[in-house]
Amino acid sequence: MSYEEAIKELENIITRLEGEQLPLKTAQELFERARELSKFAQEELEKTTGKLYQIKKELDEITEEEV
Repeated sequence: MSYEEAIKELENIITRLEGEQLPLKTAQELFERARELSKFAQEELEKTTGKLYQIKKELDEITEEEV
């Protein structure tokens, strides 16, 4: 699953939870799924942020060597 897919599913779950009268068990299952998706999306975002910082650091080092 990609970050974008997780966010889309999370948005759909939130819409259902806010807009529908759901049985308690269904609402609980959706809430648990939303929590899993949120955790996954946060981890993916942190990994990507770390990679971007690493790339920037490497580019800064290359730029410093050229000067």
